[in-house]
Amino acid sequence: MGILYLIPTSLSDSSLRQILPDGNADIVSQLKVFIVENIRTARRFLKQIDQNINIDSLQFFELNQHTDRTQIASYLEPLKSGQDIGIISEAGCPAIADPGAEIVAIAQKQGIKVVPLVGPSSILLSLMASGFNGQNFAFNGYLPIEKNARTQKLKMLEKRIYEENQTQIFIETPYRNMQLLDELFKTLQPQTRLCIAADITAATEFIRTKKIAEWKKNPPANLHKRPCIFLIYK
Repeated sequence: MGILYLIPTSLSDSSLRQILPDGNADIVSQLKVFIVENIRTARRFLKQIDQNINIDSLQFFELNQHTDRTQIASYLEPLKSGQDIGIISEAGCPAIADPGAEIVAIAQKQGIKVVPLVGPSSILLSLMASGFNGQNFAFNGYLPIEKNARTQKLKMLEKRIYEENQTQIFIETPYRNMQLLDELFKTLQPQTRLCIAADITAATEFIRTKKIAEWKKNPPANLHKRPCIFLIYK
């Protein structure tokens, strides 16, 4: 039985040497089958890993919001003949806020060996730099789009940080970052601390923690279309 490797990718345009161990390239270069979120970006990533790789000799299965969920179990068939498979996310670590989790769940049910490789996670990197509780935290993904539902969700998360001593982490579609920031300013208590982590690992990386009252006096200039992670804590 083959091995299912979880292959992290970069979060920005920074050099892969800065964020990925050399051992990852050794493993990736031996693989012939990949499950990816987007074939084009996966091919580009593989060429960055190994310039000599023969892309046309590789087999790709695409796993994203358009994939027929009744078909994804079949992506693991090559494992039965002893072939190893790699899962590649669009950015960061596979199966973390990523559809790769579905294929990993199937692999675990089938007793397939799953090996996660070392690489950057925007969730963990932002938490590390925030100064917030790293022993009790929750990643909530995307908040509701509808205004009233989002306000209620933020109030619930804020209640949790005070009652449970738990850091709350969430994200937003990059073009809605500024709207979310405005909602945070209007909804959260002045003393609640907010960490904004943008462009993690990029040259333009910005990670700052302030109280809501302090952010209101000096808000970030522009988060529009920048990949961001938001964290709140007491």
